[in-house]
Amino acid sequence: MVNINRFFPLLALCGAVLAYVMPSGFVEVKSAIVPLLVVIMLSMGLTLNLFDFANAFKQKRAVLTGLVLQFSVMPLSALLISQLLGLDRELTIGMVLVGSVAGGTASNVVCYLAKGDVALSITMTALSTLAGVVLTPLIIKLLIGEMVDIPFTDMLLSLVKIVLIPVSAGVIINHFFKSLVAKVAPALPLISILAIVMAITIIVALNADQFDKVGSIILLAVFLHNGLGLALGYFCCRLLGFSHTVCKTISIEVGLQNSGLATALCIKFFSPISAIPSAIFSIWHNLSGAMLAGYWASLEQKKAEK
Repeated sequence: MVNINRFFPLLALCGAVLAYVMPSGFVEVKSAIVPLLVVIMLSMGLTLNLFDFANAFKQKRAVLTGLVLQFSVMPLSALLISQLLGLDRELTIGMVLVGSVAGGTASNVVCYLAKGDVALSITMTALSTLAGVVLTPLIIKLLIGEMVDIPFTDMLLSLVKIVLIPVSAGVIINHFFKSLVAKVAPALPLISILAIVMAITIIVALNADQFDKVGSIILLAVFLHNGLGLALGYFCCRLLGFSHTVCKTISIEVGLQNSGLATALCIKFFSPISAIPSAIFSIWHNLSGAMLAGYWASLEQKKAEK
């Protein structure tokens, strides 16, 4: 699984370049974005079991801290960065949306590579995904409700269909058909990667003529947003007295977003342009996560050698 996930940034970058050069073929399949997200959420559910949720009660303080940081640091910093850089309405919507969704599934693999607390990572991803069904539309409504009309109820229902039902179905299937799921489990990371790469490719194709106009400023915005999430996730936890391992884990959970879901919501409720931040975030947060994981892992290796 780890080896497959290491290729994700490269595959995403290749897909984005291909879509930028030849967008027409991918624009025609834009309706596939939501089904692709459903596949990803179902795959995630199939990797979880009821014990993963039970783990939340073993590390209540860490999980609660991580969830609070997840749904405060990321959306607020997204809005602040958008205002400081003078982003227009559509791009601000996209930034706030990618900041308001749950943690990304890639965080579990990055946490493993960084020698963090994988059990805590899985628990946080699962709980933030479920909590985000309600919190994501609520936060968006609170932060940018004056800027644009937010279809709160429709967005909530969409999140139930795209996230809650597939994840729950995956957990239930895994619970009752564990041996069968174990046989297909090795293929799940690859399925998820191909699905999100395809979604990124479609988004880039839809915005191919816009990247020249907004590319550099959005790159800067995404770099700052991801960096703030990783940094504040770590140092806030240090101030609260958590161990280095827990701080690493929460940092990764806060900084890596479910940008694929943000992409789907942007396309469904706003505009293709608003999906640009989440498309770029999809590529960058995996690169930054991999680099940070490598750094932390090397520190652990040096400690072990002393």
